[in-house]
Amino acid sequence: MSDKKTQKISKKHYEKKLAELQTELVKLQEWVKQEQLKVVVIFEGRDAAGKGGVIKRITEKLNPRVCRVVALDKPTERERTQWYFQRYIEHLPAGGEIVLFDRSWYNRAGVERVMNFCSDEEYEEFLRTCPELERMLIRSGIILIKYWFSVSDEEQEKRFAERINTPIKRWKFSPMDLESRSRWVQYSEAKDRMFAYTDTKESPWWVVEADNKKHARLNCIAHLLSQIPYQEIDYPAVTLPEINKEGYVRMPLHDQSFVPDAVSDWLNDK
Repeated sequence: MSDKKTQKISKKHYEKKLAELQTELVKLQEWVKQEQLKVVVIFEGRDAAGKGGVIKRITEKLNPRVCRVVALDKPTERERTQWYFQRYIEHLPAGGEIVLFDRSWYNRAGVERVMNFCSDEEYEEFLRTCPELERMLIRSGIILIKYWFSVSDEEQEKRFAERINTPIKRWKFSPMDLESRSRWVQYSEAKDRMFAYTDTKESPWWVVEADNKKHARLNCIAHLLSQIPYQEIDYPAVTLPEINKEGYVRMPLHDQSFVPDAVSDWLNDK
């Protein structure tokens, strides 16, 4: 028997399964909207672990008014004086919404801890408070799902090199990525302690093995769909009305500004 870990999905099979899962995500979206559910999904993990790729595939076919992504920048001076969780709380969903956090309040347990952006007292208070906060969110009716994307140091190095050497990906690489490489062990220790406090029965961490991007995307989306019971919504029959153009005179085409047909030029240059 072949080792499942060595098998890689083909591009054709991957695209087929992704399309199937995205179809189910649309069904889930419509169910969330109809039932006025409140869903929060947290994506955490090392830099270049593939969180953004999964989020992109989840949202690709969904309505941004129902499913939105929250990816906050570093806190402002004003936000630094607030209760730590305050700037995240304002982004929580109302009924009928799904919110995907591309990094979240767990910044304090990761980058802030490792880079000394918070004090020891602030860090310890976070570890004490976070499980209680999440229990409160769940009791309020929020469906909370947390994913940790795990990537090996070899694969992370490969992806960093790709970012550095690929023009359309160069923006993804930052000085913080260099720090994350040089402090690999410290990040590992911080993650372990974070799990010890916040991997609770009420709100567990789900670890996504992410060395293979395609597998990680399919596995994560399939798991997400399994965490929220949903049903397909029956849409009413629709008959498109005829368009009555009586009395309408279209404005002259030469009075309008059209985008140049660059595609035709490219094809003619071949």
